[in-house]
Amino acid sequence: MIVVLLNVYLVILFLLVKLNIIRFSLFWKISPVLVFLFLLVGLFIPMGWGAPQGNALVVRNSVAIVPNVAGEVTDVPVKANTPLKAGDTLFKIDPQPYQAKLDALKAQLGLNQQRLEETTRLQTTGAGRAYDVEQRQAEVEQLTAEIAGAAWDLDKTVVRAPADGYVTNLALRAGARVSSLPLAPVMAFIDTADTIIGVEIAQINARYVEPGQAVEITFKFAPGRIFTGKVETVIQAVATGQVQTSGSAVAPSGILTAPLVVRVRLDDQAFAASLPAGSTGTAAIFTDHVKSTHIIRRVVLRQVAIMNYINPF
Repeated sequence: MIVVLLNVYLVILFLLVKLNIIRFSLFWKISPVLVFLFLLVGLFIPMGWGAPQGNALVVRNSVAIVPNVAGEVTDVPVKANTPLKAGDTLFKIDPQPYQAKLDALKAQLGLNQQRLEETTRLQTTGAGRAYDVEQRQAEVEQLTAEIAGAAWDLDKTVVRAPADGYVTNLALRAGARVSSLPLAPVMAFIDTADTIIGVEIAQINARYVEPGQAVEITFKFAPGRIFTGKVETVIQAVATGQVQTSGSAVAPSGILTAPLVVRVRLDDQAFAASLPAGSTGTAAIFTDHVKSTHIIRRVVLRQVAIMNYINPF
């Protein structure tokens, strides 16, 4: 944009000199440098504070699907990248071993309940001990708890979608054996219930960004279009500022001034939901400072939106 404005000034200056309206003196010869410095110091540097611009990225939460029980997969009814609702079946595990365990526990419970009734009757008539009644009661309660656990295991042989979304990179097939180990996920589920849009803002320009401020974004996915939104939050941490628990002493490394990430929310939620994860774009945040630069930033962003038709990067 600064190049465009400078070129406009040079054209005007050329016409004024050509029409003999002004004399091409030393002042006018060095005036392009002065105009450039004025635009840089008086407009474009303050514009970074008042209307910072940065790269935008659409991300979605990914859930590693690990079954709660182990066994052989009998059915995988889902298809990759097909929309699913929360609770839809992802795959099924052979329920027979878990059903057999549940039936055996129920049979034991029936027998122990019968014995509890007999020992209670004997204790009432004075022919039995209170200890035997208490022991049988404890066995019945233990079996009841085990039945509840076995019923839960049986229910978990049907693995369901944790939220609205879709399965991607699906390789699971019937006949495969799965386990409940947390380090052995069997599929990746992309949660589409919430669309996260992050904007990278240079630290020098992020100090005036606050929740609720207006945002405009253009995406490579939708060239030529501008979408409005609001700042949700400024994420208060980046990886370079993170300390993890370790048994090692501090290992100094090169300090990099990484950009801060601002999370924004589009006003058009229907369009936000249609954005593929990984979509990129350019966003501008309009703060309460140096408002005179907002119009220039809006023009610059629209130039970027138009260039998205031909610029793949």
